Amino acid sequence: MSGSATRSTLRLAGIATALAVVSSASAASPGAGYQAQAQQLTVQAQKLDTRAHQALLNLYALESQLARARSRLGSLQTLSAQLQARRDALSAELAAARSTLAVSQQQLGQHLRTLYEQGGIDPFAVVLGAQSLDDAISKLDALGRMAEQNRKVVAVTLAARTHLSRARVTLAREQRQLRTALAAAARAAGALSNARSQRLDYVASLRTKQRLAHAQIRNLLATARAVEAKAEQITASTAPPSSSDSGSASPSEPSTGPVSSSQSGRTLRVSSTGYSLPGHTASGLPVGWGIVAVDPTVIPLGTRMTVPGYGEAVAADVGSAVKGYDIDLWFPTLAQARAWGRRTVVITLH
Repeated sequence: MSGSATRSTLRLAGIATALAVVSSASAASPGAGYQAQAQQLTVQAQKLDTRAHQALLNLYALESQLARARSRLGSLQTLSAQLQARRDALSAELAAARSTLAVSQQQLGQHLRTLYEQGGIDPFAVVLGAQSLDDAISKLDALGRMAEQNRKVVAVTLAARTHLSRARVTLAREQRQLRTALAAAARAAGALSNARSQRLDYVASLRTKQRLAHAQIRNLLATARAVEAKAEQITASTAPPSSSDSGSASPSEPSTGPVSSSQSGRTLRVSSTGYSLPGHTASGLPVGWGIVAVDPTVIPLGTRMTVPGYGEAVAADVGSAVKGYDIDLWFPTLAQARAWGRRTVVITLH
């Protein structure tokens, strides 16, 4: 067993060990835990792909809604400019009407002054003061035209004022409605823009998670291959047990050895010792709960087992002091390892 391990390595050790313990019996190997974790990460990556696809669809919908909201806002702004132009035109029209009224009143005053100077504006006085019938008719016609012109000027002025007053009321109402619509459109566009920004951040985070997941999958698969290769090297370099030793216990430990074989697995009575050291195992697997150091000539590396009082475990380490029917059980703390101490147990190999 080698040097110190980082905190993240220990967390990965616990995950890898748990996966190795619960993996299928038909494919037990030192790298099975990494492969199982890679499979789980693949499933998670597929879920991330689905979530990212749904997020992109939602983003496209938000883009369309935002485009429509901005188009409506632009239309309302155009309408606002048109209303402003109408307001300017009404102001110019009102100024023109006032100017026309002033000129008409000035001309009317001038005509009245002329008639007064020529003999007054009383029709009887005009007739009595006329020197001839034609002169009287001409003066009466002039007086009638003057009165008609005065009536027309008054009528046109009143109509212009009425039109401008109504136009002002209509324009004010339309401007109020337009301001309300503009405010609502601006709020809708702002809300959609914020939602779009949040969705973009969400999609970016999903893509980051996807990249990390795929990178972890590649690393786990590479580690699994390296661990399997290392285990094969260790197994190949270890001499196989002799025929005289394969079925009997070590003379120094008469209380250990094969017990029986059943459908649930082969059982062995072994001497177990608790230990707590950081680092990696001889097979390259980070230490963690469920890691067992064994003698590969008795229990091949990668063998899964059930240890009474400890739980499911996997043979993933060796040690110079682990010989014959001895096993070392890893504990996360020294106190737990000391509490286990050294005891004889009957383990079941799967």
